[in-house]
Amino acid sequence: MARDPYQELGVSRSASADEIRKAFRKLAKQHHPDTNPGNKAAEERFKQVSAAFDILGDAEKRKKFDAGEIDADGRETMRGFGGGGPFGQGGFGGGRPGETMEGADLGDLFSEILGRRGGGGFGGFSQRGADVRAKLDIDLEDSIQGAKKRIAFSDGRTIDVTIPKGAEDGQTLRLKGQGSPGRGGPGDAFIELSIKPHPIFRREGEVLVMDLPVSIPDAVLGGKVEARTPDGPVTLTVPKGSNSGQALRLKGRGLSDVRGKRGDLLARIILMLPEKPDAELESFAERWRKERPYKARKK
Repeated sequence: MARDPYQELGVSRSASADEIRKAFRKLAKQHHPDTNPGNKAAEERFKQVSAAFDILGDAEKRKKFDAGEIDADGRETMRGFGGGGPFGQGGFGGGRPGETMEGADLGDLFSEILGRRGGGGFGGFSQRGADVRAKLDIDLEDSIQGAKKRIAFSDGRTIDVTIPKGAEDGQTLRLKGQGSPGRGGPGDAFIELSIKPHPIFRREGEVLVMDLPVSIPDAVLGGKVEARTPDGPVTLTVPKGSNSGQALRLKGRGLSDVRGKRGDLLARIILMLPEKPDAELESFAERWRKERPYKARKK
């Protein structure tokens, strides 16, 4: 059974969604197998924090976990299992009638009681199938808007994966019952998400950023320019006297959080000269340099 997901990520039970996401990103980056090749301990730690984020990074799962409806592995808990069962009034483990047994799995429970864990089953109870793991490359837009992807395994099976809004790079999704078949039921599938680099957008902390090419005339006089966003092209107004490095904020066009709420997109202005030399522009610049020596703009 997994440890408490709050302990795994090192956050309090009152932590916000952003605090949970930041804690996961820090730990995932620290223990990712790509940065720790051959380090089995780091690989196992990465799996643990990914499984914890699978619970706490999903608002609905977190609510169920906090209410005791699912355990740290994401399995539904068994309440009142001990009363009136076929093994007597007290049920398994000597529990009192109606006693709640949190986080139990029937296959594991029977195996422990009958002393047959890993031994092929007894009395009709058998071990579940093996878990399977795979890596899935997704686009940045998929992580923002959510998506459905199909993934194929080496045994020829395919499964459909729902990418949640606000998915993180390195996040692992757990698909119950989608693993290898077994006499006690199938195992689970663990899908690690990898967000592909985007040619236009980049992530800087919790903010989505892009470069916005602007011509010299539009920067000096102001103007309208078209900009691409994850939701499609929009027209932006470039203020008169804009300079390189200044940013235009597009509200609600950025990254998604686990609740699907969108952040902002920052379009940073990049001044662009004509592709070919322009004699008139060069002559104007030469006169400007002589008549008005350059002074750095105060910040």
